[in-house]
Amino acid sequence: MKIKNNEVKINQKKPYVVNVEEGKTYYWCSCGNSKNQPFCDDSHSGSSFSPIAYTAEETKLAYFCGCKESSSKPFCDGTHTKI
Repeated sequence: MKIKNNEVKINQKKPYVVNVEEGKTYYWCSCGNSKNQPFCDDSHSGSSFSPIAYTAEETKLAYFCGCKESSSKPFCDGTHTKI
């Protein structure tokens, strides 16, 4: 899918809850078009978007932003409740 006008796609208005593993790097999708949400599948190719890398410091539940508007990217900060 081609990204139109470099606009972000709001995927869902709640976080993605993911069990991350210590030492593993995850690439959060910033464009919203990945079919592997909340992670990147290179759907952003040819746009101004790029994934945000996150390496887990410990094994735990992480709350990745689903609306793509968080000011704490790649994590949810509750912005989805305001849009």
